[in-house]
Amino acid sequence: MSGTPVIIDTDPGIDDAVAIGIALASPALDVRLITTVGGNVNLENVTDNTLKLLKFWNKSVRVAKGAEGPLVRQLVDASSIHGASGMEGYEFDGTARECLSDKVAVEATYETLMASDEPVVIVAIAPLTNIALLLKVHPDAKRKIARIIMMGGTITRGNKGVLSEFNIATDPEAASIVFNSGIDIAMVGLDIAWQALILPGDIDKIRACGRTGKMLTALFDHYRGGSMKTGLKMYDPTAMAYLLEPGMFETTTAYVGIELAGSLTAGCTLVDLKGYLHQEPNATVCTGIDADGFRDWFVSCIKNCG
Repeated sequence: MSGTPVIIDTDPGIDDAVAIGIALASPALDVRLITTVGGNVNLENVTDNTLKLLKFWNKSVRVAKGAEGPLVRQLVDASSIHGASGMEGYEFDGTARECLSDKVAVEATYETLMASDEPVVIVAIAPLTNIALLLKVHPDAKRKIARIIMMGGTITRGNKGVLSEFNIATDPEAASIVFNSGIDIAMVGLDIAWQALILPGDIDKIRACGRTGKMLTALFDHYRGGSMKTGLKMYDPTAMAYLLEPGMFETTTAYVGIELAGSLTAGCTLVDLKGYLHQEPNATVCTGIDADGFRDWFVSCIKNCG
């Protein structure tokens, strides 16, 4: 029996690489498409990185290139965190170029959705540009989306702006379209990764996990999302954790508004936990996580990657 059908929208990125590896190794998931978008680094690099990972793990999944940058804003990437290529620190042995589709992400996603006998989960671990474009170009696609599980947003403080998280702040207009789409959305924000750091002892266990462990720890050495000595922030794997192990999380339903106009707060996710805005909830928002359980799950997943 095949697993839950999944489309991953991504911009690898070191933490994206971990999330992709976990998904590809999970027998509970059927990854049918990976779409790429300019975010952590430019579109060419994130696409190349995705194809490197597929070759590394010897997996055959169709990959479709998406938007080079946000709907209306200029892309300001996160190469200061992930390195110029997005995955510096490990020498990959080629790319799975045969997996690259000749269709753009919007059309490949639509095709994949329409061909599925059951609704598909989209795991969005990048700016939401591709998904917003899909919903505008093919509004009928909504009926084939089971839910969108996204790593993005924050209840408290930000990592790109004072109150804004990178994925949302990179393309707030796209985020607004997605959050107002009526689709079942689960938001796994910065707050969760900050609670569930991957600690030095975990990294030692990961390093011992065969070729995947060696590859990932080589990337971690060049990752500036935290420290190998004090703990790493593994943002994107938390979205995969919510898909696979939702019992690890505390959640609430809330209305999430995206600030578009604020000169100091553009890209802020305004999570209305108290109902001040008198709007119907449009998202399930993760508010807590079993940090120890997450770390144990994380290491076990890396072991499964081979």
